Amino acid sequence: MPRVLLIEDDRAVREGVALALRRLGHEVAAAETGEDGLERLRSFRPDVVVLDLMLPGMTGLDVCRGMRAQDQTLPIIMATARGDDEDIVVGLEAGADDYVVKPVQARVLEARIRAVLRRAAQAPGEGGIPRIDTYGDLSIDRAGLAVAWQGAPVALAPSELRLLLILSASPGQVFSRQQLLEAVWEHSYHGDARLVDACVKRLRTKMGEPSREPRYIQTVRGFGYRFAAR
Repeated sequence: MPRVLLIEDDRAVREGVALALRRLGHEVAAAETGEDGLERLRSFRPDVVVLDLMLPGMTGLDVCRGMRAQDQTLPIIMATARGDDEDIVVGLEAGADDYVVKPVQARVLEARIRAVLRRAAQAPGEGGIPRIDTYGDLSIDRAGLAVAWQGAPVALAPSELRLLLILSASPGQVFSRQQLLEAVWEHSYHGDARLVDACVKRLRTKMGEPSREPRYIQTVRGFGYRFAAR
């Protein structure tokens, strides 16, 4: 079972979530502060991190950025006490792959953990034919699940990789935010479309895409996104 690093300052919440995850078969390491969480990251080597956004001292955003500085591919699920769009978007743009709103339901969290761990391991259906696609400065190794920009490897979080694979598998096809939400995050609630926008923003930054006129991942206003293979 996946190893989960839980970073939560509220003792009751921390113990409750940790107990629920252990009952589901996970190995869990719990940390009370952001500083302790970063330390446990090195010693525990988790498969996924569940990170409280509202930590005292070193905030959850600081912790998320610190983790991303160490490992771009580690799945991070953000837990927030509020469902405010601004809080969630800021957390996602800091590098979180997904989020849950408190009070955290164990089964919901379990589903998000399993979904985020599947993303990097699953490429879109391509008939089992391995290939490397090159689009100008961008190369996508669909067999090795690797991406390079101007010949240099690009470390992508699971959701970023999955999103790029899906878009680039059908150049020119326009995908709605809802379609991408269901394909990448396995969510069905349309309000979670902010996950898509935040992920696109991070992906463009890593690929060196200009914010106003992106070359590859283009916005179709009022609808969604498409990959331009030019």
